[in-house]
Amino acid sequence: MEKIQLICLPFAGAGASFFNEWKGVEPSLVIRAMQLPGREKRFLETPHVDVHRAVDELTKELLADDALDTPTLIFGHSLGAVLAFELARRLESPGRGKLLGLVASGSPDPWTQRSDRATGFNNDEAFLAKVSEFSGYNHEALSDPMMRELLLPTLRADVRMHEDYVPRSGEPLSVPVMTVRGAGDQLVSRAQVDLWRKASTGAVSHDELEGGHMYFIGNAGPLLGRIATFARQAVATALEIAP
Repeated sequence: MEKIQLICLPFAGAGASFFNEWKGVEPSLVIRAMQLPGREKRFLETPHVDVHRAVDELTKELLADDALDTPTLIFGHSLGAVLAFELARRLESPGRGKLLGLVASGSPDPWTQRSDRATGFNNDEAFLAKVSEFSGYNHEALSDPMMRELLLPTLRADVRMHEDYVPRSGEPLSVPVMTVRGAGDQLVSRAQVDLWRKASTGAVSHDELEGGHMYFIGNAGPLLGRIATFARQAVATALEIAP
């Protein structure tokens, strides 16, 4: 089977380098991690606080270098899932390449707004405690005062971008969607994940893996194995409907 490009969108506070360890884990997947402003090589740039503006930039970048000339899946976790959904909406248009499907991880469907928010906590400790409560995960860099000062503006922007997100349309995608959730996720319930079934007119499948909200930290193999299987199924589906 032809190799599948997996476009990876960051979760809140993450940069493209997070996905470096994913490369080569599944030989059938070619990892392409997208870098948003405000982090790593783009640290000096102002981070986005609006999902749609962020996705407009990502779309422009991908179309400019013909990234969709190869069969492609889009992956995102939490904030990354809504970024991935909006990116899929833009890239599934006829003539824009070979988009096979979307993998949405650790996220309610796009139309479910989060009622409990971290945005608005001006005190850094209170803000970080709320984010930790949501994710069940503490990045070790945030324990270092100097690193915290550097990372907090982007993390705050990402959290605001996620919590303020509202889809511009209720229209579903047409490409297949796979959702993935940690079986012990205390932030996103199975019932919320099930609502992704209205996000596509194509096949929508659900999977769960062991762990909490950040179930793939330190062991991405099971997730990438599921994605590789989904990729094979998506290729088969695309071949069936090809004219």
